[in-house]
Amino acid sequence: MKRHSTWKLASTILVCWLMIAFPVVIAFAQADSAAQADQAVQLLPVSTTLSRSATAVGYQVGAGKSKVDLKGTELMPQANGEAKVEIKDKAGKSNIEVSLKDMKPATTLGAEFLTYVLWVVTPEGRTGNTGEIMLNKNGEGKLAATTPAQTFSLIVTAEPYFSVRVPSEMVVLESATRKDTKGKIFPVSEYKLMRKGQYEKLGNPLAMTPDLEHVPLEMYEARNAVDIAKSRGADKYAPEVFSKAEASLKMAENSLASKAERGTVISTARQTAQFAEDARILTVVRQEQERIAKEREAAAAKAKAEAEAKAAQEAAEAKRKSDEAAAEAKKKADAEIAKKEAEKQAAEREKQQLRKRLLEQFNRVLPTSDTDRGLVVNMGDVLFDTGKSDLRPEAREALAKLTGIVLNYPSLKLAIEGHTDSTGSDELNQKLSEQRAEAVRGYLTDQGLPPDKVTPHGFAKTMPVADNSTSAGRQKNRRVEIVVAGEVIGEKIGL
Repeated sequence: MKRHSTWKLASTILVCWLMIAFPVVIAFAQADSAAQADQAVQLLPVSTTLSRSATAVGYQVGAGKSKVDLKGTELMPQANGEAKVEIKDKAGKSNIEVSLKDMKPATTLGAEFLTYVLWVVTPEGRTGNTGEIMLNKNGEGKLAATTPAQTFSLIVTAEPYFSVRVPSEMVVLESATRKDTKGKIFPVSEYKLMRKGQYEKLGNPLAMTPDLEHVPLEMYEARNAVDIAKSRGADKYAPEVFSKAEASLKMAENSLASKAERGTVISTARQTAQFAEDARILTVVRQEQERIAKEREAAAAKAKAEAEAKAAQEAAEAKRKSDEAAAEAKKKADAEIAKKEAEKQAAEREKQQLRKRLLEQFNRVLPTSDTDRGLVVNMGDVLFDTGKSDLRPEAREALAKLTGIVLNYPSLKLAIEGHTDSTGSDELNQKLSEQRAEAVRGYLTDQGLPPDKVTPHGFAKTMPVADNSTSAGRQKNRRVEIVVAGEVIGEKIGL
């Protein structure tokens, strides 16, 4: 009993310490939650979100309680409910009372979904998390919440944890007006939802059914939140916040294991989910900042290359004028011959100098060789995920730099050639070589290269450069080669 009491006291002290010892971290979450949520939505890649429309109600101040229905969507058609909204004065908030029935557990929509959240959606498309709706054994739930908005629609979504900032696409209920609903109707043309693929296989990875008799639902949500934040890179991009989430989760797990009071476990678990969501949002922001920084670096490299090209042009022009001045001192016939010869030699030297310069610049980015076909840039297999065509970050960075160089010479043409080793079937190797070549081409054209200047080819195992019977040889054969050619760089340079 003494040990148990000591543990309870220690847990209480740790919970209090957690809530006051990290003012800088908590400030991120509390400074402007709505603004952070909006920023996070704006920064999310298009592939991770989808849009949905709704109908909002502008509720009347002082008109008493106005009712709207909550109707089940195709995900849960039997579910239904009611919402009562009241605004007592102009400066006050909207008071919302929600009651639901005939609901199924969130896990029926996917193992990663554990709970339900009520959202307000404004006519501008902004969404606000107003609270978690807990269900009883009969599939009923209630929630009393407030929002500063006075014109909004209501939706209920299934979520992996309560503190998410962006609603998932798993919309199970939507508000619908009644004949006696008091207020003006406003269309919500579009608002953003998180695709469920962002949570699949991340939250609740073992697809375990919650044991709510012995473990509070909040503990499962906390574990989900930490797993999802980590999968999105929070341990790298927001370590100062994510470490607090991990520490808080450990504390919650210890409280659960020691059979501390249920309220202590729930409180610590909810704090864990909040820390994890803050870390995830901060990760989105910092990843976008990193992307912008890389774009700045690419722009600087391009400007430098343009300056070098301009200097080369000015030097060529100076030489041309010098040749003309010397030719004027000669007889007309000799001057014409000398001029033509000088111009031919200058053009050839310029081609050779440009080719050498390109070879040097490419080699600073990726291994490059000078061949009869042109300058061949070798992207090894390590720049792709094993057996896949997804470009790794270092591959994208290298290709961005390569694009910055090539954009200065519009006449250059690029052939993207994918190669594999002899392992696997011919069909699989052909497909992989084509996919890798197409992935490189797609990224280069996204960076600004004209699509008609970049051609992908897949050669599978037909053009090995090493012995496929050894591991080292097979690795050399797994490659993507970028062949850079064009009249502007002339014939092959003798090395």
